[in-house]
This record gives sequence, C-alpha cells and structure tokens, in this order.
Amino acid sequence: MENIEKQETYPMPRIGEKAPAFTAKTTQGDIDFPKDYEGKWVILFSHPADFTPVCTSEFMTFATMEQEFKELNCELVGLSVDGLFSHIAWLRTIKEKIEYKGMKNVEVNFPLIEDISMNVANKYGMISPNESATQAVRAVFFIDPKGIIRTIVYYPLSLGRNFDELKRILQGLKAADEFGVAMPADWRPGDDVIVPTAGSCGTAQSRMDDKDIDCKDWFFCTKKIAKEEVMEKILKK
Repeated sequence: MENIEKQETYPMPRIGEKAPAFTAKTTQGDIDFPKDYEGKWVILFSHPADFTPVCTSEFMTFATMEQEFKELNCELVGLSVDGLFSHIAWLRTIKEKIEYKGMKNVEVNFPLIEDISMNVANKYGMISPNESATQAVRAVFFIDPKGIIRTIVYYPLSLGRNFDELKRILQGLKAADEFGVAMPADWRPGDDVIVPTAGSCGTAQSRMDDKDIDCKDWFFCTKKIAKEEVMEKILKK
C-alpha cells in the first residue's frame, strides 16, 4: 500500500504565547522569524492566493499604508501557500496594471513568504479546512517586540480586512502598554481610557476622589489622555 506523507499538525497559537519560529524564503530574501524582528512590532498576515481580487485590494492597501505602520515601529510580513515566482509575478502585475480606489503604481516592498509546503500556515493555524484545505484564510497576528502574540484576527476567504481597525488595534496595544490602561469600545487616540479596577477599597476610594479620574462606580473609571501625548508615546516605539 502506498505511503502518504501526512502534514504535521501543531497546536493553535494563542494570545500571550511566543510566536512560532520559522525560516522561510520571501520576495525580500530569507527571513528567520521572529528573530529578525526583535525590538519591533510585526503584523504577520496570510492571504488565500496570488492573482485573486480581494487579496489584490488588500495588498495594495497594506503597501499604501506601510509607512504609517513603520511610524508605529511595526513591520508587515505577508504569506500565502503560493510559490516565490508566483508572488513576484503577481506583485509586478499589481504595480504595472492595477488601479483601485485611487491607488496605482503600487509597489509592495514588505516580504511575502513562499509557503508551498504549508508549514508556516499550519504552525499559525491559518488553514481552516471548512473554508479551504488548500488556501490560508485571512489571518492577522500582531506580535510585539519580544516575540509575543498579542492579538489574533481571522477573516473568511470572502471578506476583505478592515485596515482602519488593524491600525487601531496596533495603536491600542501600544498605548495600553505605555500607560498601563485599557481601551473601551471604539477607542481612538485622544478618547478616554479605562483605568484598571482598583485592587482594594482604599485604592478605590482614592480613585473616586481623584479629580483626573471619572468614576461612575468602583469598577468603571476613566481618564483623559490627550491625543498628542498618546502619539508621542507610541510613535517609533
């Protein structure tokens, strides 16, 4: 009976864990991940396939916003289970032929990983068999400068990502770290932030008396942090 090689399986990565390590070929040369990105934030994201329309719109948007992410000390790394020559041909086609929402002549300068073996996609749980056993879903991993997974977002094959939200997530994660606070629903830089719940009655009372903190009750306290102060802390860090 013919032996069929089985794809190695990995546990699903989780928030708070070290990002699974790998080496790979990319459109920008070989990378050792996440080692090569130590000290930087990284958005590692997968797309289903080259030469597909939704993915094309996403790559054009990522490339157009790349400098905005770099200003937040964040690098972009893409992945699909296509080969390197397919990647290169697709990115050249984007630059030479595709215009979308005013974006044209768009050059993708961040690395796009070749993953024909699906090794990286499987390590990161990017393959969802009920969606497709041969294409990666639109997974997004936010990885901090210490190589820790901080946020995971998944989109189905049919839905393009919200890039305003991806940038907001990065801003929120960095601001939460810098100020030791949490972010309420729909938070944007300059909005009120959540002060962590007090650990004792005395601390709770002192917060209720603090004029800079607005407490609706012991468990729900907010304070203002100016947009300028937030941006000064999170840019280039």
